[in-house]
Amino acid sequence: MESHYHNQKPHINTMQHLKSLFTILFLITLSPLTVTFAGKIPAILVFGDSSVDAGNNNYIPTVARSNFEPYGRDFVGGKPTGRFCNGKIATDFMSEALGLKPIIPAYLDPSYNISDFATGVTFASAATGYDNATSDVLSVLPLWKQLEYYKEYQTKLKAYQGKDKATDTINDSLYLISIGTNDFLENYFAFPGRSSQYSVGLYQDFLAGIAKDFVKKLHELGARKISLGGLPPMGCMPLERATNLGTGGECVGRYNDIAVQFNGKLEKLVEQLNKELPGSNVVFSNPYEPFMRIIKNPSSFGFEVVGAACCATGMFEMGYGCQRNNPFTCTNADKYVFWDSFHPTQKTNHIMANALINSTFTHFL
Repeated sequence: MESHYHNQKPHINTMQHLKSLFTILFLITLSPLTVTFAGKIPAILVFGDSSVDAGNNNYIPTVARSNFEPYGRDFVGGKPTGRFCNGKIATDFMSEALGLKPIIPAYLDPSYNISDFATGVTFASAATGYDNATSDVLSVLPLWKQLEYYKEYQTKLKAYQGKDKATDTINDSLYLISIGTNDFLENYFAFPGRSSQYSVGLYQDFLAGIAKDFVKKLHELGARKISLGGLPPMGCMPLERATNLGTGGECVGRYNDIAVQFNGKLEKLVEQLNKELPGSNVVFSNPYEPFMRIIKNPSSFGFEVVGAACCATGMFEMGYGCQRNNPFTCTNADKYVFWDSFHPTQKTNHIMANALINSTFTHFL
């Protein structure tokens, strides 16, 4: 299968529309890490969906999981952890680049404790969104519940570090938010509820309002360095291409247009938040154009296949559809932009992390 280029994997007729949620993270280039952050950021605290979930969904009753092979086959020890990837996700690479630790653990993972979480933890939950109705689809952690876990984390941190040091950690940590794609692809366009209540534009406003409230609550709890991630060209994910019938596997233009529109609203929101929140440094991380450059010219980034994913046929499968012994699964994921039909490979995640460190993170020096 390695010789197939772009989306030329075997076609299958079954259309599975159970998609996991995924916001492709941040800015993407191949630039090297050039900024030294050691000691400036004591921890990375993460909120969001499957793009940044390191395995929280393993510990809640949901089908939105990936704690089985072939997920994690390129992770340390070939271990499936619950990350929707063949290896590390972007936040793991960010943590390593900042000199903190090689991976960011999931808050609900009982094999870790507050001594591990003190330098970084993710509260994220695959298949969630800004909208509570999105998290209800697959019974995952809504954003408000992630915030409740963060409050619990603060209590544990103060007991572990002492009040004064914990307060410094809370103020100086980097807060990453990566969420939103599922609100559109797994909720608004998948079920009649929200689409009967809101036009696309009004739904974007509704989600932006939730994003604003969430950032303000983080600020009230002591957060000062906050990165709010935008949407990727979500119409170019392999599943969206595969279900874009009659186009030969082209991207879904309407979904990409919506991503651009929503990103514009989030960018304006960040400008507003920086004016309203004293002492805050909120940055908008927009992945759209950099990721589109990879999609349009994958070979310049070292990729051979962009229209299909590595796992199984590369068109529809993710989660439980991505089975260990599927004969179509690729042997070298580094040739693919996507690992499954919604989520990027470890190599793509590494590229994203490098770019964010060298661009957005400079605002937090």
